[in-house]
This record gives sequence, structure tokens and C-alpha cells, in this order.
Amino acid sequence: MNNVRVRFAPSPTGGLHLGGVRTVLFNYLFAHKHGGTFILRVEDTDQNRYVPGAEEYIFETLAWCGLEPDESVIHGGNFAPYRQSERKAMYKLYAEQLVKHGHAYYAFDTPEELEAMRNTYKTENATAQYNSVLRSKMRNSLTLGPDEVAQLLSEGVPHVVRIKMPDVPEDITFTDMIRGEVSFNTAQVDDKVLLKADGMPTYHLAVVVDDFLMQITHAFRGEEWLPSAPVHILLWRYLFGEDKMPQWAHLPLILKPDGKGKLSKRDGARFGFPVYAMNWTDPVTGELTPGFKETGFLPEAFVNMLALLGWNDSSGQEIFTLDELIQKFSIERVHKGGAKFDYEKAKWFNHEWIKRLPVSRYRDSVKELFEAQGITITDEAKFDKVLELVKDRCTLLPDFVTQAAFFFRQPQSVDVAAIKPKWNAQKNLFFIELISAYQSLQTWEAEALEKVFKEIASVQVLKPGELMLPLRIMLVGGKFGPGVFEIAAMIGKEEMLKRIKHTLQLLV
Repeated sequence: MNNVRVRFAPSPTGGLHLGGVRTVLFNYLFAHKHGGTFILRVEDTDQNRYVPGAEEYIFETLAWCGLEPDESVIHGGNFAPYRQSERKAMYKLYAEQLVKHGHAYYAFDTPEELEAMRNTYKTENATAQYNSVLRSKMRNSLTLGPDEVAQLLSEGVPHVVRIKMPDVPEDITFTDMIRGEVSFNTAQVDDKVLLKADGMPTYHLAVVVDDFLMQITHAFRGEEWLPSAPVHILLWRYLFGEDKMPQWAHLPLILKPDGKGKLSKRDGARFGFPVYAMNWTDPVTGELTPGFKETGFLPEAFVNMLALLGWNDSSGQEIFTLDELIQKFSIERVHKGGAKFDYEKAKWFNHEWIKRLPVSRYRDSVKELFEAQGITITDEAKFDKVLELVKDRCTLLPDFVTQAAFFFRQPQSVDVAAIKPKWNAQKNLFFIELISAYQSLQTWEAEALEKVFKEIASVQVLKPGELMLPLRIMLVGGKFGPGVFEIAAMIGKEEMLKRIKHTLQLLV
């Protein structure tokens, strides 16, 4: 494909749902697969919903994911401005062009008149719509005389511009890259507002104008936008010609774990998992919505997981690097049906990536978690060895603190209840002798420690297996952790002996 140009066009109204990040990902993969360009365009025309900080949050999220756009308000480009509020004047020109050629009209209806229309014409099965039937009963440039319209406009009476759907209903058909041929009848579509009373465009007009001016070749968006397709196709037909229209792909929804409906922020709160890529704090309410990053996900795992929500390459492979995804991605392999979100599977991806990546990749993030718990890391080499020892046991990054804090400080509690049922005087004597033997030991390595341990057990006719669990609990506080002698070698002689003595006192 030549000159592929795709775009992601978020509204800065809050946190970025994982469905939005998946749209970014599919755009990014498609662009990079075909040597194209990925654009981020900020759709901030709805000033009532604009949230300070949301735009910056979007860019921070994509940077964390490793999905940086080629063109944007930050990255620049030849098609600036990339913020719709800065393109306001051009939308009005296109709206006026539509009115001039009879494809749109001015509507002067007040909010009260619109509410009255909805109440008067609603039926038991449907809500009343401002459409090709009811527009003849409303105050607009189709029902008012030209002189009255001119006067209303000159007086600055608030009005909107609406698209004029065909008087005679027609079928509008297009080919979706995922779904094949899709058809709509215009009788089912209302006369959407294109230009609001404040002069700002709605999504319908802005997306068509901007896609044309920015030379977008392929447009990927959620399937919830399918009902808007006939409006957009008509706008392309009226303004630029359908032959200039991008190829469309409507992506499947990400569904709740039970498959019943679209996954929402409320579902995350209800089920106890994140649905945003990164933490988002509402600047008005102060409400925090947790994100995958702060929950302890690696960006490699998050992106890998998202790619397989609604797509696969048919090989059965599940772990993909970003480069592999670029190489293997095909929009035709995206599923038509919605994809159930499975948080346990998401954690599985993270566990696999923690194991596969060098610890240097996430060392700094884990170090911050340790320091947040009051554990200062001064020996980087030791820290790396510890992370390597326990990483197979970690699913989320905070698990490293649980699995490895004991390497850097004495356990805050010791599970003596797990030792006491099988504890006796002979085992107590074993550990007293072990302390003495370890105090004089010159080589403090795992093999030497294990050898001494087993020799004393043999002399006392004790099974080493019955002594290993108490030793582990003495060193780490519970029934977990890597090899017990590896732990002993890592924490050092003085610390190990101190922990054994401490637990023996608790067992008296």
C-alpha cells in the first residue's frame, strides 16, 4: 500500500479506556506494517466535556505503551493544527457549503421546542427523531421563508446546521475491511447536527473534514460508530466525493467478562480490575480510577494482551513483541464479534513478560515500589540478583515486594504457627548446633550451607525435609520464596543467624 495514513482521534474528557488503547494499537500496527504514518488528532470540539489534564494524560499513556504517533500537537507534522478547536473556522465554511447546495439547513429550534417535539411524536416503541418526516414541523430554513431566515441569521439568533437526509429514502452501502458489505437505509437516520450554536462542529462534520484534509487513507473505529456511517458517507459524497473516502474498519467491542455488554469503568470497580491504561484522577471529583500501569503491568504485556482481544494470526502463538505484532498484523484477521475481557488472562500475559524480560527492563519501577515500603536499595548488583531469583514467582510488579522484601529487611512477622505443630526439643537442638556451625563457616555459599545443614541433620538422625520448612519460615517469615540456601547465601551470615535466633526465641 502506498502512503498509508491512519489516525486516532480521542476526546480529552477523561482517562483512556483499554478499548481506546486497542484502537491506537491497531492503527499503529497497520501504519507500521505498511510503512505509513500514524496521526493523533485531538477532538476537543465539545467544550462542555473538556477536562483539564486529559490531553496530557493521553500522550503519557501512549508513551508508556510505546505507541508514539508520528504526527500530533506534540510531534508536529505538515497537516497542523492537530487540535480541532484550533480548526474551528474551516468547519463553518464546509457547513455553509452544504447549506448552499441544499445538503444541509439552518435549524432555529429552541431547547423547549425540541423537547416538545420529542414528547409529542414519541411512540411506544421509538423516540421521536428530527428526521426527514418531522423536520417539516420544526423551525428551520426548510420551513421558514428566505427573508425570515436571513433576518434570523442577521440578528444572531442561536441556530445549528443539520444535514438534510434524502427526502426519498435510499440504501447506503460501503465495504468494511472487517465486516464486508454493510448497508443502511436513510429512513432510519435522523438529520444530525453538523455545526453547533457555538460554531463548533460535531464529530460527524469534523471527522469527515479532517480525514480529507489530513489525507487519511484508513479509518479504524469502534463498532458503536457503525450507525453513523450513512451520515459520514453522505458528507463525503456531498463535500469531497466518495472516491476520496478512507477505507473503514469498525472494530469489535471489548465485552464484560460474562460477555454481556461493553466493558465499562463501572465494571472495573465492580469486578476489581483496571479498565484504564494508567491511573486517572478526576480533577473535579477527585475520584481515582486505577490503571494497568500502576496495578503492576508491564507495557509489553498490556500491549500484547490488547492485540489478542479481537485479533489473532491463526498460528496459536500468544506472546508477541511489538515488532512481531507489526510483522504479523492483518486487519482482515480482526474478529467481527466482541472480545470478552479476561483479567486472569491479562495477568498471565504479565507473568510471562516478567519472566521473559531482563530484570533491568523493570528494575527502576520495582525499586520505586520497594522504596515506597521504606526499603532503600543501595546495592544494585544484589538487587538484580534478587529480582532474577524471584521473578518466576511474580505476576504483577508489586509481587516483587511481597516475594523479596525479606532479602533487604528482617520479616515483619514470622509464621511460627506453621512451625509449632511439629516442633520439638530435638529440632530446637538442631538449630542451636546449626548456628554454631554456621558461625565458624568460612565459605558462605549456597552449596556449602546446604552441605553443613544436611551433615548435622544426618548426625542427629533427622530428615532434612522436616527441617527445611522451619528454616524457610525463620528466614522469610512464611512458606514462600526461592531456594532456602540461595536466600541464606544472599542475606549473609550475620542476618541469617539473627533471624534463626529470633525465631527460636518465639518458639520457646
